[in-house]
Amino acid sequence: MTDPTVVREVDVHAADQRRAAGATLIDVREQVEWDAGHIPDAVFIPLGQLGQEIGAAVPDKATEIILQCRSGARSGRGTALLQQLGYTNVVNMAGGILAWEANALPIEAPATLTPAQQARYSRHLLIPEVGTKGQAKLLDSKVLIVGAGGLGSPSALYLAAAGVGTLGIVDFDVVEASNLQRQVIHSTERLGHKKVDSARQTIEALNPDVKVVPYDEMLLADNVERLIAGYDVILDGTDTFETRYLLNDAAVAAGIPVVHASVFRFEGQLTTFMPYVGPCYRCLYPTPPPPELAPGCSVAGVLGVVPGIMGLLQANEVLKVLLGIGEPLVGRLLLFDALDGAFSEVRLQRDPACPTCSDAARAARERGDWVAPAAFGLDQPFVLGGVAGFGGPGR
Repeated sequence: MTDPTVVREVDVHAADQRRAAGATLIDVREQVEWDAGHIPDAVFIPLGQLGQEIGAAVPDKATEIILQCRSGARSGRGTALLQQLGYTNVVNMAGGILAWEANALPIEAPATLTPAQQARYSRHLLIPEVGTKGQAKLLDSKVLIVGAGGLGSPSALYLAAAGVGTLGIVDFDVVEASNLQRQVIHSTERLGHKKVDSARQTIEALNPDVKVVPYDEMLLADNVERLIAGYDVILDGTDTFETRYLLNDAAVAAGIPVVHASVFRFEGQLTTFMPYVGPCYRCLYPTPPPPELAPGCSVAGVLGVVPGIMGLLQANEVLKVLLGIGEPLVGRLLLFDALDGAFSEVRLQRDPACPTCSDAARAARERGDWVAPAAFGLDQPFVLGGVAGFGGPGR
């Protein structure tokens, strides 16, 4: 049994070998030191937070752990602390990152932000799950927002404020007075202006770091592949089933995640489609509901705040996907009722016969003989698919 009073040490070469073999390397320095450069794949937990955060980071106390700091002193104290907490396979890396660098072992280059960016995103930089590295990643990211309406407006504003470096916006419409009850990216003085131009103007005024790429065109079968090419995530703010099917099929083929939301009067729903990891839009809706069950906002109406709430949740999902943090809503459909102020969730499952994301469809796509299904089958009855317990696959 390990003596908790004895701090065991390994040199940097042994630490590197153990790290490559799967040991967990924990960097106990401070944020500013971490940002200046760190060992690849290290876990960042400052020494002052080690006792509180180690349980979540490494729940199994038999896990092989290597602690590291600048020279080995702080990580030595951290090693003793973990041994006192019951961790049985923990060692200190002698010499710290100074010895690591002296032996020409790999260092992950620090992410850099300008002083203005450090000030603008200072609240992000304080979060360990974001930090300088995460913020730099956001600034390098590209998100396509399809629709500059009720969902796209709040999403675009908060993604821009968060520092997502490139926002593509697809919309062919102009700003109308009836839009302003919910489409907060536009304004009264821009009535009659193109929505993409109005959105660009607002975003550029909010954050000059963000590049806006406007697409003043309707998303169609002959341009969807061009529009989505090169983007990391797609935010679906569309309002027709046909457009959603087109976007879904193209995104699955391109391997791009889609964060989808829709609203109806006082209700909203939200999910994230991750190609081949969870279900796609066709798994959820193999065929569209009849018009009387899914009227547009111009027919049924919508409480203006509902697309705002759902759009912000979409932005949250996009940030989670870009940063690789949290649990995105993959295989989960989040439902919101504004009148009750309540959220509920149902599980979604992939349709093994889905014409877009099934294993057979994927194999056909890889062979080069996949044929895109029709936007939807008008002669087929509406079925809610992919919802566990609601008649979809896996019931």
